[in-house]
Amino acid sequence: MSLTKTVKKDKILVVDDVFDNLLVLEAVLEDKDYEITLVENSKIALSMVEESPPDLILLDVMMPEMDGYEFTRRIRQNQALPFIPILLITAHYESSVVKGLDAGADDFIRKPFDPDELDARVRSLLRLKHSIDERDQMANLRADFVSRFTHDLRIPLVASNRILKLLLEGRFCEVSPQLQEIIDTMIGSNQDLLEMVNTLLEVYRHEAGCKTLKILPCNIQELVNEVAQELTPLAEEKGLAVSIELREKTTYKSETANTIMGDRVELRRVLTNIIGNAIKFTDQGSINIHCHLTLAAMNIDIQDTGPGISKQDQAILFERFRQGKHQRSGSGLGLYLSRCIIEAHQGTIDVISEPGQGSTFTIRLPVAGEN
Repeated sequence: MSLTKTVKKDKILVVDDVFDNLLVLEAVLEDKDYEITLVENSKIALSMVEESPPDLILLDVMMPEMDGYEFTRRIRQNQALPFIPILLITAHYESSVVKGLDAGADDFIRKPFDPDELDARVRSLLRLKHSIDERDQMANLRADFVSRFTHDLRIPLVASNRILKLLLEGRFCEVSPQLQEIIDTMIGSNQDLLEMVNTLLEVYRHEAGCKTLKILPCNIQELVNEVAQELTPLAEEKGLAVSIELREKTTYKSETANTIMGDRVELRRVLTNIIGNAIKFTDQGSINIHCHLTLAAMNIDIQDTGPGISKQDQAILFERFRQGKHQRSGSGLGLYLSRCIIEAHQGTIDVISEPGQGSTFTIRLPVAGEN
């Protein structure tokens, strides 16, 4: 028994308010093994696209219900739709190619057209469609693999640390000072790897658009204090001082002075990362955190007296998998994830730094009522 691979036919939607024009287009394309749908009403055609997206749309420009420009704009504005090439067709020389392309069309042809030219343009746009679909499929497969891999990797890491901690407590045997040091190192390494895995998983959740923020009123001053207090012992181990200062530049009602609308857990992740990095890369001096209000935003400046960052590194600092040149630099995901979270809150995160003069990271978040 032989197995034959079923080849999927390309679906082409042809939209024109003149039925004779639809028949002409169908005659040109009917022997090319396409699945062709003819529609005279542009509003009906738009609903059909939303319900079952075709592989290509051939679209008349001048139509009474909705012209080709508006039809194209609505297709491009619908983020739920995959990429669909659009070929605009018109018999009017006053129709604007620029207007059509700006609306989101991919090609433009005028009537009367050469059947061979139309056929060539259709083949070209379908090749583009296939190429983009294959690229998106590979990207989705890669993201799905990384997401599943990182999720599954967390389980053995957590289990391993649990066993190591039981061993450290002497549950299985007596632990010598030398063995205790080795186990501590293993636990620390596992914890670092677990944090990296968790960060990678969060990055892919944000990139896949499946991260849902729990937006509630959040007192950012309290959150900054909380994170700073938790990280202060790490700074004190290095002899670093941590200070927090609130400066109000405008007059606010006390109950909303430090309130923003945001996801407290995600914002906490950002503050822990930025303040933690400041401590990590600073060997002497201090970490100063300044919170100040403007009319539109809460600004959080995290200033350190570390080695500073070169202009070259600053340009790529918040990009994905971009590591700094410092020997203590991590995976390059922490700052990228922080940027994703802040931008999801309609805010910004920037850095000002000079080599040898420390760095200042500034987080700006809209105050309650502004976002």
